[in-house]
Amino acid sequence: MTTSPEPGFAFLVRHPAHFIAFGFGAGLSPRAPGTVGTLVALPLYALLIAAGLTALQIAWLCAPLFALGCWASGVACRSLGVHDHGGIVIDEIVAMLAVLAFAPPSVAGWALAFALFRLFDIAKPWPIRLFDERVHGGFGVMLDDALAALFAVIVLDLAAGLLPL
Repeated sequence: MTTSPEPGFAFLVRHPAHFIAFGFGAGLSPRAPGTVGTLVALPLYALLIAAGLTALQIAWLCAPLFALGCWASGVACRSLGVHDHGGIVIDEIVAMLAVLAFAPPSVAGWALAFALFRLFDIAKPWPIRLFDERVHGGFGVMLDDALAALFAVIVLDLAAGLLPL
């Protein structure tokens, strides 16, 4: 088992789970890998829409992606010997895809969705922090971001009625 806290390209390509968990390389960013991972979701969402998927279909797609993220994160965490390495960003990507599926389809809607998700992901208000501290493994890595996405969607829904998005 490797315990290196600073994985690089060799780690990324050693196992498909590492590549997925590290968001296709986004998690190797030396600064703010979670934010970089969240940004990956924006063009990915746009590509899925351009491919003909609806927002509802993308929302449903997040369920198997969540399961894939649980597996990939679990493998990467075990390989690194840590609970939740900052470079693991598949959780941000999947959660942001889910938030975008419920966001108004506009630049302002996407920007607010991004800001709200990052706020809840970083601040981890109750009960997100509780789950983050107590649920481990790949499921734990994915769960706190899914909850942050839920909080973001709720606030986004409330804001949509008040703001011109």
